This record gives sequence, C-alpha cells and structure tokens, in this order.
Amino acid sequence: MIREATTDDAAAIAALYNPYVRDTVITFEYDEVAVETMGARIAAVQERELPWIVVEEADAVVGFAYAAPYRPRAAYLHSVETTIYLDRAAGGRGLGRTLYGDLIERLEASHAHSAISLIALPNDASIGLHHALGFRDVGVLHEVGRKFDRWIDVAYLQRPLV
Repeated sequence: MIREATTDDAAAIAALYNPYVRDTVITFEYDEVAVETMGARIAAVQERELPWIVVEEADAVVGFAYAAPYRPRAAYLHSVETTIYLDRAAGGRGLGRTLYGDLIERLEASHAHSAISLIALPNDASIGLHHALGFRDVGVLHEVGRKFDRWIDVAYLQRPLV
C-alpha cells in the first residue's frame, strides 16, 4: 500500500534510512538522522505542497520517496529533486518502481515541471530504475563528494513532468 507519509512515520523512515547513512555512499550524510529531525523534514516537504510517500507491507514502512525543492532561488520553483529509499530486504520485487512511479504521477499533477535526481556512483540499480521511469542522463559531477575516505562522483538525471 502506498500512502502519504505523516510525521508519525518518522521513526520507521529514520530506521530505514540510517543504515544507508552508516554503511553506504548512497547518501552524503555522515551522521544518522534523529527521529525528530526526520519528522521535521517530512513536514517541511509537505508544507511546500510536495509529496512524501511511503510504501507498506504487513503494516510496516518498507520504502519512501519524496520530492523537495531543487534549489532555493525563485526561478527554480518548478523544478524538484526526487529521492527514493527502500529497505534492503524489500528490493528486487518491483516495489521501487511502483513507489517511484506513484511519486512521478503525483508530481505530474502538481506545479512541478522538471524532476531531477542526483545519484552517487556507482549505483546501477538506481540508474536502471530512473531510466525505466523516463529519467535521462544529463551529466556527471566528478569527485564532488567524499565519504569513507574516498571521492564520489554524482550522476544527474532529469525527467520532464509535463
């Protein structure tokens, strides 16, 4: 089941997300995100009338996706940055495609005109998911992140929402 997230989901979302913080370069955060901070992030996205959604299995959150403002300046108002995370045990069953597809549909019904995704490389699964949902490669920023004592490239992908 896919539904809008609430701040009550913050603990489940933080628990799903924090292993990515601790163990991977997929996110550039160094420190785990507290439940209160995650709740504030959910509220901030939704206050901007952008979607933050979750997918549940057996009443447990196993994935989330959201769109946030791409940049703070006014001319970027209609561009959003999209994000998706799945519990590692939930991968490989099409949940990511279903969840991210739902996010795209919600964005197509919103004020958003362009979706942008930044993906730490390498990440073939995420690149494949984005391509399957209509995102196209627009560039790579080389060695723009540093985590676990190594430099990380970031791919930029973009999808029109019109």
